[in-house]
Amino acid sequence: MLTAFERPGVFWRGNLHGHSDNSDGVLPAETVCGRYRDAGYDFVAVTDHFRPNYNFPLTDTRAYRTAAFTTLLGAEVHAPQTAQGLEWHILAVGLPSDFPATAADETGPSLARRCAEAGAFVAIAHPHWYQLTLQDALSIEAAHAVEVYNHTSAVNADRGDGLVMYDALLSSGRRLGAIAVDDSHWKVADAFGGWVMVKAERNAPEALLEALKAGAYYASQGPLIHDLRRIGDALEVVCSPAASIILLGPGSFNRRVVGEGLTRASLPLEPAPGEWRRIAVRDAMGRAAWTGALWFDA
Repeated sequence: MLTAFERPGVFWRGNLHGHSDNSDGVLPAETVCGRYRDAGYDFVAVTDHFRPNYNFPLTDTRAYRTAAFTTLLGAEVHAPQTAQGLEWHILAVGLPSDFPATAADETGPSLARRCAEAGAFVAIAHPHWYQLTLQDALSIEAAHAVEVYNHTSAVNADRGDGLVMYDALLSSGRRLGAIAVDDSHWKVADAFGGWVMVKAERNAPEALLEALKAGAYYASQGPLIHDLRRIGDALEVVCSPAASIILLGPGSFNRRVVGEGLTRASLPLEPAPGEWRRIAVRDAMGRAAWTGALWFDA
């Protein structure tokens, strides 16, 4: 949680999950990159479906980088099968351009591991959208993060929220980050709804990928978290104007400040060995920002 606010650098805004017409999106990758660039994003990952019916695309967006905008290579990878009997959806950002096609005998957990070993930042994609079970999610041991918000799943299926799964994983002892994404396909208005703010010294693929793996980011639908620091047994939060600033933990644990135009709060951590805490900031429009978890080791 605190890594993003303690390390040097600036925050870069980016979308880590989206599709082009190389799979089931409707726009060319060049147009996708241009739309994010024109919307003020600093980086984007076009993560097309890595499936045989699309010839296992790993969409190359390097030609669309500029001095002020960059891209990360990645894909949404798939293998059989979840507890529901469905294929896995796993986000892998930072894959090499020659990443081999999925093998016939690969499973979701083994494919996620191979992505991580190839250098990717791996996330459990839209867990609520296709009703992953907790045991499903726990089996993806190579994951770095969970999509706590997936915009296209919210727009198209009212299942964009991954926070229940995220908290369950944390309470099972899994130390994972929290990301928000668009998963944009451009068939409906499913872009610019969720993103990550990544802290790095340079807006360059290598620097962004290192920061993601280090947990130096937070997720947002709009609110900004300017600073977050532990002072004694309290967590000090500085943010854009908010209606609530909430500290959450295992079970029903929460401590909050609620009001109008809140820009800071001091929340008691009440630390206990082995427990975790995370921050949620929500503005007057109902949009949220979420941090990953702060852990208290024994």
